[in-house]
Amino acid sequence: MSSRPGPIRQLWLRWKALKLPWRRQWLAGYDLAGNTFWEFKDQINTNRLRRMARPNPKLYYSDIKYTPQWHQWLRHTRGAPPSLEEQQYDVSRQAQLKYLAQKADERWASVPSFLDAPSKQQPEPAIGVKDPGGYAPQTEPEAKQGVRSVVGTAEEVSEAADGVEVDKGRFRGETRETPRRKEAREENPFKVQRGGPSENWEPAAWSPGVAKRR
Repeated sequence: MSSRPGPIRQLWLRWKALKLPWRRQWLAGYDLAGNTFWEFKDQINTNRLRRMARPNPKLYYSDIKYTPQWHQWLRHTRGAPPSLEEQQYDVSRQAQLKYLAQKADERWASVPSFLDAPSKQQPEPAIGVKDPGGYAPQTEPEAKQGVRSVVGTAEEVSEAADGVEVDKGRFRGETRETPRRKEAREENPFKVQRGGPSENWEPAAWSPGVAKRR
């Protein structure tokens, strides 16, 4: 049942909801599916009423579902039972939420993704700048700008900038080793020293001999 019960059903439910003194249990409410919820006195704790749910006999056991509002009422986390207006509003809210989720999924599916098949991907535009740096304007050569290219190490360039007279061959791309570097290369402390006494030793060939008699 997804709507209000009939007039005869409503009269019967109102009669069961009356808290008469001779009654042991009475109706607390019902949901849109036809399930009823009852209250009865506790024999141990007389100050507290126990609660239970009776499913609709026309429903299969696999189709029986209780709403969160009635779950809260059964577990005593909610004092008053939910009304029919509240239950109908919750159903409409869930339907609107599903509709909005469906629209969001459609918008997401319409956007091209790298995970799609190559046939479903949108083709790239024919006109477009992929690399902005590749379309940068070219500058004039360094020779026209009055800049002389220097080929050498940072030390040589700094010497030329300080006004120290440097060999011209260094600016023509020729490499020349400085005396300090040459000395450091020759006096490498990590170099393996060769020329030990046993470096060129080789074992002699063995030839069998005749054993001496005693």
